[in-house]
Amino acid sequence: MLKLSELKSHPQQQKARKRIGRGIGSGTGKTSGKGQKGQKSRSGGGTHPWFEGGQMPLQRRLPKRGFTNIFRKEFEVVNLRQIAGLNAGGAVTPEVLKEKGLVRKGAAVKILGDGELASGVEIQAHKFSKSAVEKIEKSGGKAVVL
Repeated sequence: MLKLSELKSHPQQQKARKRIGRGIGSGTGKTSGKGQKGQKSRSGGGTHPWFEGGQMPLQRRLPKRGFTNIFRKEFEVVNLRQIAGLNAGGAVTPEVLKEKGLVRKGAAVKILGDGELASGVEIQAHKFSKSAVEKIEKSGGKAVVL
């Protein structure tokens, strides 16, 4: 069977690059294949990729909807299953979670109730789901809201 790693390119498939501006004999001398005058013939000239030739641009044709809530609070989510595999040896705080690589930014942390806790552990976080609080207290632990 033919393997992708064993494919060999034929010498005629490798197209030589176009050496522009190397004299009239090269076929791409003088204007270097850019035609005569105009924006696209200039050095560094050309339009941005979303330019539509003067037509009303797409981002201006589309209707605008919704709004951005500037007071929105972002939460980093951690499940009980992840905390169970931590063996932190004491209270689990957002700093401990960041240290162990479960949260990235120093943002607010929310604990969700996916998974089970074997032993009672004190967990400190900014927010808890109802199921998480139930499972933490059932295992003999404590959920502390910061």
